[in-house]
Amino acid sequence: MDKLQAEDARYLKRKVKRGSLDVHPTEKALVVQYEVEATILGEMGDPMVGERKECQKIIRLKSLNANTDIATLARRVVEECRLIHPSELPEVEQLLFYLQNRKKPDKQEKHSPRDLTPFEGMEEANINSIDDYVELLYEDIPEKVRGATLILHLARNPDNLEELLQNETALGALARVLREDWKQSVDMATTIIYVFFCFSSFSQFHGLVTHYKIGALCMNITEHELKRYDLWQDELQKKKKAYILQLRSKEHEKALKKYQGLLSKQEQLLQVALYLLLNLAEDTRTELKMRNKNIVHMLVKTLDREDEELLVLVVSFLKKLSIFLENKNDMAETYAVEKLARLLACDHENLLNTTLRLLLNLSFDTGLRSQMVQAGLIPKLSSLLADEKQGQLCMCILYHISVDDRFKSMFAYTDCIPQLMKMLFECGESHMDPELISFCINLAANKRNAQLICEGNGLKMLMKRGLKLKDVLIMKMIRNLSQHDGPTKNLFIDYVGDLAAQIGAEEREEYVIECLGTLANLTIPDLDWELVLKEYNLVPYLKDHLNPGSAEDDLILEVVIMIGTVSMDDSCAATMAKSGIIPALIELLNAQQEDDEFVCQIVYVFYQMVFHQATRDVIIKDTQAPAYLIDLMHDKNAEIRKVCNSTLDIIAEYDKECERKIQSEKFRWHNAQWLEMVENRAMGDDGEPSMFGDDGEPFMHSGDILERPDLFYTSGCVTQSSSSATLWWYFNPSHIMLTPVCGADTYSSCACLCPCSMNMDMFGQSTVTPGQRPATAYGIRPDAQFFYSYTGAASR
Repeated sequence: MDKLQAEDARYLKRKVKRGSLDVHPTEKALVVQYEVEATILGEMGDPMVGERKECQKIIRLKSLNANTDIATLARRVVEECRLIHPSELPEVEQLLFYLQNRKKPDKQEKHSPRDLTPFEGMEEANINSIDDYVELLYEDIPEKVRGATLILHLARNPDNLEELLQNETALGALARVLREDWKQSVDMATTIIYVFFCFSSFSQFHGLVTHYKIGALCMNITEHELKRYDLWQDELQKKKKAYILQLRSKEHEKALKKYQGLLSKQEQLLQVALYLLLNLAEDTRTELKMRNKNIVHMLVKTLDREDEELLVLVVSFLKKLSIFLENKNDMAETYAVEKLARLLACDHENLLNTTLRLLLNLSFDTGLRSQMVQAGLIPKLSSLLADEKQGQLCMCILYHISVDDRFKSMFAYTDCIPQLMKMLFECGESHMDPELISFCINLAANKRNAQLICEGNGLKMLMKRGLKLKDVLIMKMIRNLSQHDGPTKNLFIDYVGDLAAQIGAEEREEYVIECLGTLANLTIPDLDWELVLKEYNLVPYLKDHLNPGSAEDDLILEVVIMIGTVSMDDSCAATMAKSGIIPALIELLNAQQEDDEFVCQIVYVFYQMVFHQATRDVIIKDTQAPAYLIDLMHDKNAEIRKVCNSTLDIIAEYDKECERKIQSEKFRWHNAQWLEMVENRAMGDDGEPSMFGDDGEPFMHSGDILERPDLFYTSGCVTQSSSSATLWWYFNPSHIMLTPVCGADTYSSCACLCPCSMNMDMFGQSTVTPGQRPATAYGIRPDAQFFYSYTGAASR
């Protein structure tokens, strides 16, 4: 409205039009909406300027309680408020009755800072008086608090923000007072920050807040208040000790009460400041600036507080920050998990839920999962699995922990497994949550957990569901259970027939894979595999699925493993040999020679078959298997080398020709450097002619290397590390001593690179032979298997 000269205005006409009447959404109060129309008349009574404004009046009813007489109170409200017509008395009574019986909202439902104390008893603020409020900001501290509070009263109404935005004088004055005087009054700092918080609630006003550098001020204020808190704590402890020694308990109580009052105001200030920073953190560039100023360290330090509303805000802020690697690393350095573990025992539903979501984000990191275990989170989270609202989050966190093989066994000492089994069985034939079954699959990979799962009717119920519903994931869990030696594996004898009946072309491949894998794990001596193969006609199925490309590689691999298991039985091995499976395995070995898993398991089949006379003769005399094994003897994969060498040792005991070839190849391998040096040395270092003459005949002939006694010397000989040594002693007969191959009567030392003095066998292999089929080509035992893992980004 333009300013008018006094002589231009003679009359002012004001008209009030009543609007709606309703209850306040959170307080015990009535809200009266009305419209004010003001018109200025000129000398002739003509309207010169007119303005219309919507207003509201809040009638607070502090005395309203369960025993209040509603009729009496309604009459009093109508009498004292001229905006309510007497004819509306019944409506007022109805609204008061609603307020009297309305339930109080839970504390956790609040999502904005609590109402400020200065509001109580404060006069109604008017947007037209903004200049007067700004003038108060230039007075003493009490007047500054009053002026800031009145401006805040206006800012809390979103309709006024646009008009306040245009008033640069007011905003500049607020920013200046906050920057210069925030240490002098906590109430003033809280109120002014709250004004800018109202702007920060809308993204389009973030530029305004940034322009006045309120975010940086809030960071400084937060850091200062946290240091003050530490000083208060130290001072309180010192006073407590002094008062106890002097038996002055009343003074201690007085000091404690004063401290609690200061703490309450400080937490109110921290809540408003951090909430403003959280709003500004929508921009990742602003968030990065906060991170560079150690916002994570401040937030983690604030987790020591007891105020639940402040903790909800802090944990929410940390959850937002946790999706970035740098912030996650800061949380690991400050041991945030230990402080979060304390919050899991709280009764505040929103705080508990937010804490679990933050822990879920952090659980994607291996190091932080380790901190969670050390902080005792496994039993705490396990106890929350039955909670309908928090159980799903707890399960996801525990699932991540169960992925780590080090922590699987710890679940056996909680009530986690019985609860999970109860959840599984309650699903009946309905679809079960993937998180539940994935968690169970991981736990089943541990031997102690498997025993707990199978207790009572556990295995029976799992088998019943898995076979009836053809449930692949349940069968995967059963397969994990079957890989543990001991009493657990013996429980599967009753289900061998049921599992074997599932092996057929009509079933889904992924389902057959799990059934085959379970059967292949049953290395039980008393199990009659020959009867199983005949009754369920499995041999043709196994042979047909050895052809490369006949099925998915996973299924073919399980067929190979199954053949290795049944080949432990003498009659089964003979049946396999007669059916032509051995040539099919060699063909498959050729096709999958780059896949270490296939190579390792096929070699293991040969290892099992050479134990039996019937299959041993077939492998040695009728196939090229020994040649392939010799080629694989020095494979880069350690598991393949172990199984291969064990198989060749058995073959060498029964076939002398193979024994010579194997010894020759092993000698070549272990003495390769020495032989290469001798082969390539045509002249001595001193220029003397080669000791082998001038005819140019190569040192290494085409004959068997083990027939060359001139290659073996005694203590004066060349070793692997002395390839540059002079060969003067080759011509000295006193140094030449014929030495047999290691394994015969050895002399004091050998010219060859001999492993006989080490804890190894005669060819440098470990003296421990594999008594069981390797779990994989990489030597991972059953307890180290991984199944599902979350690969998506952490939730915000």
